[in-house]
Amino acid sequence: MRAQTLVKFGAPEKAFEIREHEIPTAGEGEVLVKVEGFGLNFADIMARKGLYQDCPPKPAVIGYDVVGEVAAIGAGVDHVSVGDRVSALTRFGGYAEYAITTKEAVAPIPKDMSLGVGLALATQYCTAYFCAEEMIQLHEGDHVLIHAAAGGVGTALVQWAKHRNCVIFGTASESKFEHIKKQGVHHPINYREKDFYSEIKAKIGERGLDVVFDAIGGKTFKKGWKLLGSGGRIVGFGASDLTGSKTPFGKLGTVLGFGLWHPVQLLTSSKSMLGVNMLRIADDRPASFQRVFRKVIEHTESGVFAPVASQEFAFEDLPKAHDFLESRKSIGKVSVRIY
Repeated sequence: MRAQTLVKFGAPEKAFEIREHEIPTAGEGEVLVKVEGFGLNFADIMARKGLYQDCPPKPAVIGYDVVGEVAAIGAGVDHVSVGDRVSALTRFGGYAEYAITTKEAVAPIPKDMSLGVGLALATQYCTAYFCAEEMIQLHEGDHVLIHAAAGGVGTALVQWAKHRNCVIFGTASESKFEHIKKQGVHHPINYREKDFYSEIKAKIGERGLDVVFDAIGGKTFKKGWKLLGSGGRIVGFGASDLTGSKTPFGKLGTVLGFGLWHPVQLLTSSKSMLGVNMLRIADDRPASFQRVFRKVIEHTESGVFAPVASQEFAFEDLPKAHDFLESRKSIGKVSVRIY
């Protein structure tokens, strides 16, 4: 089978080569998917740059979410059958014509669901639902800040916060304001021109935010923490600020920008700090991931979730897809079609 293979760290046009690999075999509790297309996530950008610690040694086939047809199932798999169209989370290996996954990380989807919508479910919408419903719970009237509100996870978080009747602040470039307001953001903030801390502080005063969802990290995380009121929670699920660091000093600056913390600070301020890595959840708590996945599909079918598909690229144009996602011009899920 053909696979886009990460052969070196750096620019996308030099990082990937299309190589032949053996088709994986589905073992016990596993599902083999003939891949129709795969999605891109910021973790892919970090892996390509050598910043993602879980990335396997080069040459490697990365990729975390696929849509396709079940080609084979192993013993103990009874909720999908050969021929079913599915969305799946892959533990790497997604940038290929065939991908293997565990039974808990795959779920059937409608035949007529668009590729981009199907790809958004396994990683981005599961991440959003896990952050907003399993790690914490949003309540009516909560004041919520969602960074990167036009991204895949950001859009999902906005839709869920709207479902919970929250007051929503969202950061995005001004060109994306129309999109995020349509999704449910009440107070859009142009992070390129305005200081989100000052903008929000001017609106809420001493009240403080109830929840901050942060996929950026560094100083953004630290400012978000300062905006929380008593009982507030900040949920970190990424560090995209690292992708813009071109030197070791820049990366160190991003890491140090998070700040230094001690448990006493959490106790005295009555605030909470949580971190989410959905690959870890899928690995260590597969039953939890399957529960979340089923809920995401249920809420998509009911209309609470409405995944947004961004631009679609051809298999051979993977470097262009990486450039597009890294440019932060995308709205919703960026996908790569194989067939």
